[in-house]
Amino acid sequence: MLRGVLLNALRTGSALHARNCQTCAVFLPIAARKFGSVPKPPGGEEERGAAVQFGDRSTAFSSRNTYRKSSAEQQDAKHADAEVELAEPDHFRSRTKHRKSNTPYWYLLQCKKLLKKDKLSEALVLFEVQMLKEERLQPEEYNYTVLIGGCGRAGYIKKAFKLYNDMKKRGLEPSGAAYTALFNACAQSPWKRSGLEQALKLRQELRRKNIPLNSITHHALLKTLARAGDLKACFQVLREMLHSGQAVTQETFHYLLMCCVEDREQGFRLALQVWHQMLNSGIKPDAQNYNILLRAARDCGIGDPALATNLLLRGRDESGSNLRGQRSKPREGTSPPESLCVDVFERHMLAETTSDLTQETLYSDSEQTNPLPASSPSRALVQTSVPNLLDPGTCCSDVVTLASAITPSDRLALIGDLDGFLNKMSSDGLKPSIKTLTLLADVTEPSSQSVRSLIHAADQGGVKLDVGFFNTLIRRAAKAGDVEGAKAVKALMLERKLHVNAQTFCSMALVCRTHKHGLQLLTDMKTCGMTPNAHVFSALIGQAARRLDYAWLHELLLQMHQMQVSPNDVVIKQLEFAAEYPPTYDQYKSKNTYLDKINGFRGFYKQWLEFMPAQETPHPMEKFHQPEMENERDGVESSQKSRVEPSRLK
Repeated sequence: MLRGVLLNALRTGSALHARNCQTCAVFLPIAARKFGSVPKPPGGEEERGAAVQFGDRSTAFSSRNTYRKSSAEQQDAKHADAEVELAEPDHFRSRTKHRKSNTPYWYLLQCKKLLKKDKLSEALVLFEVQMLKEERLQPEEYNYTVLIGGCGRAGYIKKAFKLYNDMKKRGLEPSGAAYTALFNACAQSPWKRSGLEQALKLRQELRRKNIPLNSITHHALLKTLARAGDLKACFQVLREMLHSGQAVTQETFHYLLMCCVEDREQGFRLALQVWHQMLNSGIKPDAQNYNILLRAARDCGIGDPALATNLLLRGRDESGSNLRGQRSKPREGTSPPESLCVDVFERHMLAETTSDLTQETLYSDSEQTNPLPASSPSRALVQTSVPNLLDPGTCCSDVVTLASAITPSDRLALIGDLDGFLNKMSSDGLKPSIKTLTLLADVTEPSSQSVRSLIHAADQGGVKLDVGFFNTLIRRAAKAGDVEGAKAVKALMLERKLHVNAQTFCSMALVCRTHKHGLQLLTDMKTCGMTPNAHVFSALIGQAARRLDYAWLHELLLQMHQMQVSPNDVVIKQLEFAAEYPPTYDQYKSKNTYLDKINGFRGFYKQWLEFMPAQETPHPMEKFHQPEMENERDGVESSQKSRVEPSRLK
């Protein structure tokens, strides 16, 4: 029986498996001695004339000469492991293989890619969930630094300092780039006061640890203080930079100008002082510095005219506040003499009284020469004597004092008006950008001549005008009451094949003077396929409230209800003001038919408030919330909102 089994196996020519080699090694030599020669399988080397001995085929199937015995328990364990491996889910096996190839540097590259696409939340999830929790990798300093930088650019100050504290707990030493990113987070934070407090705490911590700051980190700190409007702290940082031997550059004065803009009362005067100091230091301004100066002319006042005259027209020759020019003698124990020059500069910037020039001298000079008026009916006469304060060397010597410049166009006249400002930029080798021209459109006197001059400057500089530029011109003309000028600018915008947007209609809403014009504006928006927003209704409500047109207000509230436009806080304040009685009106002593209409509007307004959901101001960090958290919040809000019944408002 054994001989039949072996002969059958050899005739079929089947290759013996490695796990049956033990049996073959024992029984084949026995069969050869007992039965003699064994027939060879057909189709082998024997047909090709080659003599093959018994057992020569074993080397063709396995190169091993010896075999180890394995027990049944080992065989069962091997097959059991294979079954467990096959039973594992595909995502678990891929994650296991993926884990072996990932490194902290790989996560650094992935986070950089996500941050370039403005996907900060996904980069944080990748680092905190997949890298730290799932794969349990030990992060490096650069992993934290790149995420702190992303939080800094977004102003996510809370998360940036959380990552900073986690990095210190892991024993990682922060680099200069990490400190720069933290100061940037403080600067970009929507809450300026909170950002300033965090920046000052971090600054004290670095002082306590004796960690020096480089020029880039100093500028990031200076940016934080400038956005908060802390001018004294900016001078302290400037003093530290000079003490450590760091150069004062164009970027330094850029942040000083930003700090001046935060002072709405006298920021224009402060910005001009910084401008003069920058020129005296031999630093050439750039386009950004010109844009910030235009913002100061648009948003800030000049302060005390006598103090402005003393500091801008006379103080520049007496102060000697030049970082590279005249220097005072250093005091004992102070090595860098530049700090004393900063003291002089700071004293003139933070001056509150005209101490250098007495009021008696000022008034005696005013009796001899008339002061420069802020506004005059004859603009041509004013332009002949107005000094261009952008270039102190061109100031007229016969100008004694400056009057209070109330309007932005008056402050623009002090820096050369439209033509003088553009000529000064051209002398510095700069061309106006679309942002510069838009700011000029916001500060120039609204007239057709100004519009032509701005368009001509754009054509000469090769600047392509956009919708925002024309919207600014429309808004300026509408505020000045120039209805025809606003319509002409809109027609000019359509000639350039520019499409109107919601901001265009919001600017045109300021032109509407009657109920009919307001409804026509809403109809035009529907024709263009746009839905009016709260800003458009706010402009229309403001026009109706100024004229006490309660029928117009009633219609606007109905339109907001039908279009489901939620009112914001500005609209609510306007309606509250319109619903109040005038201070001098007493409905019990006198009767006014015109003002009696307010009673009907007050009743309708209270009913309207019950059914109209107010527009919630989005949180500044709303975009960094996790998707599941947003879904939960949306569900809660939708359940709390009550549906509006149209039949109740008729």
